[in-house]
Amino acid sequence: MKIRVATAEDWAAIWPLFREIVAAGETYSYPRDLTYEQGRDIWMLDAPSRTVVAVDTEGEVVGSAKMNPNFAGGAAHIASASFMVAPAAAGNGVGRALGEYVLAWARAEGYRGMQFNAVVESNSRAVRLWQSLGFTIMTTIPEGFRHPTKGYVGLHIMYQPLH
Repeated sequence: MKIRVATAEDWAAIWPLFREIVAAGETYSYPRDLTYEQGRDIWMLDAPSRTVVAVDTEGEVVGSAKMNPNFAGGAAHIASASFMVAPAAAGNGVGRALGEYVLAWARAEGYRGMQFNAVVESNSRAVRLWQSLGFTIMTTIPEGFRHPTKGYVGLHIMYQPLH
């Protein structure tokens, strides 16, 4: 697997996994009916932010991440990121590789910490992954996310200092 900066042409390959994950409504608070263009506007970030793709040995996109300042102004020294892994590639280390890439990027860019604003509590695979990479659950918003089958579940805010 290789992780590289995404190009505008990569959106066509990212879109199917993005659409599937968002439409499922289990892990992202995006509207479940986003269009191709709306998804692209959300996911494909311009510098100094970055969007990357994880590509398997056949050149297929198996995951993507976007990384950016979490806030502007006086809080712009804290990074954030979002991740999507193709369901067929789950459990193959794609999420871990993307997480490690994003953390290395944030450190190299001089961020002092990384904050995830909305990790769905019932997404236990992601919660375990982020904790194994050094993130701490700072708080949980009770019933902060409406899961399509589990009802209202908690929404974690997770953080890791980078200095």
